[in-house]
This record gives sequence, C-alpha cells and structure tokens, in this order.
Amino acid sequence: MPVITTIDDLKRLHERRVPRMFYDYAESGSWTEQTFRENTTDFEQIRLRQRVAVDMSGRSTKTQMIGQDVAMPVALAPVGLTGMQHADGEIKAARAAEAFGVPFTLSTMSINSIEDVAEATTKPFWFQLYTMRDDDYVARLIQRAKDAKCSALVITLDLQILGQRHKDLKNGLSAPPKLTVKTLANLATKWSWGIGMMGAKRRSFGNIVGHVHGVDDTANLGAWTAEQFDPTLDWRKIAKLKEQWGGKVILKGILDADDARMALKVGADAIIVSNHGGRQLDGAISSIRALPSILEAVGDQIEVHLDSGIRSGQDVLKAMAMGAKGTYIGRAFIYGLGAMGQAGVTSALEVIHKELDLSMALCGETSVAGLGKHNLLIPKGFEGDWQP
Repeated sequence: MPVITTIDDLKRLHERRVPRMFYDYAESGSWTEQTFRENTTDFEQIRLRQRVAVDMSGRSTKTQMIGQDVAMPVALAPVGLTGMQHADGEIKAARAAEAFGVPFTLSTMSINSIEDVAEATTKPFWFQLYTMRDDDYVARLIQRAKDAKCSALVITLDLQILGQRHKDLKNGLSAPPKLTVKTLANLATKWSWGIGMMGAKRRSFGNIVGHVHGVDDTANLGAWTAEQFDPTLDWRKIAKLKEQWGGKVILKGILDADDARMALKVGADAIIVSNHGGRQLDGAISSIRALPSILEAVGDQIEVHLDSGIRSGQDVLKAMAMGAKGTYIGRAFIYGLGAMGQAGVTSALEVIHKELDLSMALCGETSVAGLGKHNLLIPKGFEGDWQP
C-alpha cells in the first residue's frame, strides 16, 4: 500500500492505473479549461488566519447537511461513468462514504444502477437527476429513486446542453470503451483495470439500459442519450419535479445571485454553487468567487453548498468559513477510486478530514460551527468588480 498524504498522490496513481479516456474524462474541462483551472487556483488566493494560545482539544468536524448528520461537511458529488474508473465504482464509492459518515450522490449517468447501489448499502444515499425529454422515463426514474429510499434528489440545472470537452471527443469516450487501435494499445497497459472490469456487475449505463423503450444495449444508447438532455428546462419544470419527488430537493449548478433567488422561490432545501467542475460554460467564474454574492442574495433562507475546486481540507475550511453549509468532492474521490477502489475513496476522505481537522485547530477553532470570515485573509477585490 503506497503512503498517501495528499489528494495529488491519489491523482498520480489514478493516472497510472486507469485507461486514458477515463482519466481524461475526470481530469478535463470544456473549451480552453479556464474555469476548470480557476476553480482551484482561486482557492489558493485565500489565506488562512493562524491563531495561537487557544485550547485545541475536543475538536469535531461533525455537522449537518440538509438535516442529515455528517462526519464532516463534505459529500461525494455525482460523477457520471464512475463505474468505468474502477469496476463497480459507484458501489465502492457509496460503501466508502457510508462507512465514513458522509453523503454519496449517485449520478443518473452511473454505471451501477440505483437498485445496485441500494442493494449494496445499508443507509439512504442521494440521487442526482438529469432532466430528459422523455417525461415517462424521468417519472419512472424518480419513482425508482423513491423505491430505493434515496433521501434527497439533486437536480442538475446546468446540463441542458452538453459543453464541448476536447479530450473526450479526441479519445472517442464511451462506455464500454470504443476499441480503436489507440484504445486497445492503452488498455493493454492497464491490465489490472481490465481484469477488474471483466468481473464488474455492469459496464454500461445501469439507470438507462433496459429502462428505456428501444434501448436494450450499448448499440442504440449513444443516439438516445445525445438527444435526451432537455434544453427546455425552466423554473416551472423544476417546481414540477420537486412536486413529483415530494422530499428534500437540492438544486445543483447555481452560479448567479438571481438564479439563487429563483431556487429559493421554488422551495428548494439547498442549492449547490457549482459550474459543473468547469465542464460546461468555460469562462464562467469559479464557484468560490461566486459564493459571496449568492450568500448575500439568499442569506440564511436556504442552505448553500459549494462544489467545484475542492481538493483539500483547507479548501473545505475556506468554503465553510466564507459561509457555505456544505461542500462536495468529485475529482478528489474519483482519483482515489481509480487508484485503489473503495480503499482509495476512503483514503481521499481521510486526507481531507485530517487536513480540515488540523487546519481548524491551527486557526483556533474546535468546531465547524465556529468557522467564519474571521478565519480568513481574503484579498481585496476577490469577488471581482464585474460589469454585467
């Protein structure tokens, strides 16, 4: 077992052990990747305020997200194709999250199905919904999530159309992989991944194949998926989905104060400040820069979470100190999954937890509830003097 001290350690192992097309799928943004880069570099501009001669004993990172007890304010974000990073990837990530005491969010575009994950875990997880043109399919998908006892519905709002990610196009990304000469050559070097995938429960989209009329295998899956993302999604439809679900709803993809106010109007339980990890609108501001204006717009009227750019416990601390009530990791846990399966996800969570705990202590705080802007040194003009 290699010694893991940072998320970057897991990233390096992930790159070595997973086929290039799936590594690139995780480690890429749209177009020039400006937003993808700034999601992390903008965190680096914020400094932590060290305090001394403070009793650091009795620390706890425990808190709540949407009323659910969590071991730290971190949830596993929904990531498509997780089951292609490692055999039965969604199941392994969900089990790691459950054991650690943080939420796991299953993507609509997962390899393992809702039912697969529910069967393999003992506690409710969250389900992320992409809205599709096929209303009947969406209604049945919501019902399947209800039947699986999912405790929250995360509706992604920023994927009505698919942003262009150059690496995916050049790699011919698919699930299972397209067997070109280049792909075969790369797969030949990833023998441990291949052996694992041979015994995987599924190798295609478990929430779709067999659940949509006319989509019974991968041959006709691609055409159906390409036509299904719903460009007509609006606030009226979001309100209808919330009514269909009937439980707690989290809206993901909020990057503007006006949209945060609309989320409040439709009665969401929480919003996620997110730019889809820089994978949709390239040139959009980073999530951490967007957070202050959104908090100013909605205050304490709705729970505000942050996604995109979290790579460390220090990042979690910074987001929470700025006013977020929870954060999400996507790439950070995917690195761990691709590197070492379930143990790698656990390792990623342990790294972030240790960094958060020690950094809190050195900032003079013993609880997440005590974090605030007094713990930060934020550069003047950090939010930017943008002219709309």
